[in-house]
Amino acid sequence: DPGRYGKNRLGFSQEAVQKRTFTKWINSHLAKCVPPLEVTDLFEDIKDGVMLLALLEVLSGQKLPCEQGKKLKRIHWVANIGTALKFLEGRKVRVHRLLCIKLVNINSTDIVDGRPSIVLGLVWTIILYFQIEELTSSLPALHALSSSASSLDSSTSSTDTTSPPVKRKPLPPMQGGARKALLRWVQQTATKRHGLEVKDFGPSWRTGLAFFAVIHALRPHLVDMERVWRRPNRENLQEAFLLAETELGIPQLLDPEDVDVDKPDEKSVMTYVAQFLKHLPVPKQSDSEGQTVDEYTLRPPLSREQRKSLRELKMWLDQLERDAVQAQETEGNLAQQYQLFKSLRVQLEMMRKQVEGALQSTQRDGMLTVDQALVKQAWERVSNRLLDWHLQLDRSLPAPLDMVGTWLHEAEGALRQEVTVQQAHEVAASTVHRAIEQHKVCVIAWCSCSILNSFCNTALFSF
Repeated sequence: DPGRYGKNRLGFSQEAVQKRTFTKWINSHLAKCVPPLEVTDLFEDIKDGVMLLALLEVLSGQKLPCEQGKKLKRIHWVANIGTALKFLEGRKVRVHRLLCIKLVNINSTDIVDGRPSIVLGLVWTIILYFQIEELTSSLPALHALSSSASSLDSSTSSTDTTSPPVKRKPLPPMQGGARKALLRWVQQTATKRHGLEVKDFGPSWRTGLAFFAVIHALRPHLVDMERVWRRPNRENLQEAFLLAETELGIPQLLDPEDVDVDKPDEKSVMTYVAQFLKHLPVPKQSDSEGQTVDEYTLRPPLSREQRKSLRELKMWLDQLERDAVQAQETEGNLAQQYQLFKSLRVQLEMMRKQVEGALQSTQRDGMLTVDQALVKQAWERVSNRLLDWHLQLDRSLPAPLDMVGTWLHEAEGALRQEVTVQQAHEVAASTVHRAIEQHKVCVIAWCSCSILNSFCNTALFSF
């Protein structure tokens, strides 16, 4: 209930967790805009209403009027927020029956003022209706709960059928049903078969095992439940989130340190878990007896030797990253630093073909296994560290070489964005468009400044 945000101020840590989770959720949708948009500070960036209206356009597929421009005043901000709230209040969601979205204790001026509790309440309402309600509405469990009370902590007794209807305060009508349906789906399809007791969206998820159980329910070949059973919480959480992202394309909305606490934030965990419903495998009839076969169970996992090789490769990359950190801290002049950098960079490049070969997917959909994903993450981490070090060294060069080096890094970075085959068409198009636009900016900046002439003159006089 968004109104509860105003009455009971969230604790600082819980508020911070929701801010991070909701921001990542918003950005996962704003990435579909052309050009893509990104929220950096939720409480600030939402004030003018531009990002909020863009989000609602992506979620609803409808075009909404919006006051835009660099010189917008508060009156324009209030108008944009008002447009968004009016759109939400007039929005009808069909789950079991036609329902109107109810906004409780949320008004335009509070959003414009960036009041954290109200902003989070608004975003939760959007997540609840545009993601959780819509996804859980297709679950059979939700239909069984359609006649139950709708608040989060309500329950239905056997005497309710004979009791007269009771007039209640307006609350989001489906929140309790959606929560119960999502929880029941997790219990029936994922956790019970592994002996896990999941009775909430808080402490039950702390160990990371419940996340693995959900992934296992969708892609059994990806998870060895025996291997993850006795590992540390943080290790499980980190690997589960990475696995869900690389194999299912589910954004890492949660941070391991936010879940490995006594009371993880339930709304954040619900937001993340609901995304798995988008990836329910479609069974196929594959034999004459009409038996249902899940195509994912037909895919063999990597052999033990392959997994061992991948783990050794990750260990090598982790060691190279530690060597790079140590080398950066070593004292020496610029020439010596360049030599240290070059030696590490050569080592990395010599392993490129081996890493590329190891990351060749064995899956029909092109997805990586968790061991491959960990190698890919380690490779990207050490590559980025060396790139940052290279940029730092180039900036230490005498002018104009320092500016030339900076420009080259920016231009190369704009073209370095990866477009994976697993991305949806609109996401891939947005990624390409963003790279092209960034590269245009770099080229324009280069051509419009005097560094080019200065550099060319320096080069000519050196002959």
